Amino acid sequence: MGKKLVMAQKRGETRALCLGVAMVVCAVITYYILGTTMLPLFQKSVWTQESTCHLIETNVRDHEELEGKKVPQYPCLWVNVSAVGRWAVLYHTEDTRDQNQQCSYIPRSLDNYQMARADVEKVRARFHEHRVFYCFSTTQENETSVLYRRLYGPQTLLLSFFWPTFLLTGGLLVIAMVKINQSLSILAAQK
Repeated sequence: MGKKLVMAQKRGETRALCLGVAMVVCAVITYYILGTTMLPLFQKSVWTQESTCHLIETNVRDHEELEGKKVPQYPCLWVNVSAVGRWAVLYHTEDTRDQNQQCSYIPRSLDNYQMARADVEKVRARFHEHRVFYCFSTTQENETSVLYRRLYGPQTLLLSFFWPTFLLTGGLLVIAMVKINQSLSILAAQK
């Protein structure tokens, strides 16, 4: 009976050690992936200065109004603001600016024109409700655009690294508990 108990205990310890090591390895792999994808985007971001933006005007642009210019076939919102003492164009995120510099906000559903138009109108109404809001600008003097929301800000980075840290801590705790249990059982067997 005692030998079966010891064998079951060893199998359980081995499984717990494998779980702890697997958790640590997964955390290290996740740290590597985040360190090579998210961290460079955070470091390259020039939109670090938080400013107060005052709404000047909003305009919903349809593809008919933008003839002669290469524009996708969806309505887009154009927002002009006053930020850091100068006139600027507001973009929703860094990606919005890269996708289409003629649109401040690109709707989520581009398949249905009516839904896209309703989405743009809803965002436009929100801007008119809150005419003063926080935005992000760059320290470059000649830059005439600001961002409403940063994709790669410190909060995003912190949230991205939370779960791998939790996984690493849990794995190390499992390994430590198994090792403490092993050393205590050896001490108990010696007495």
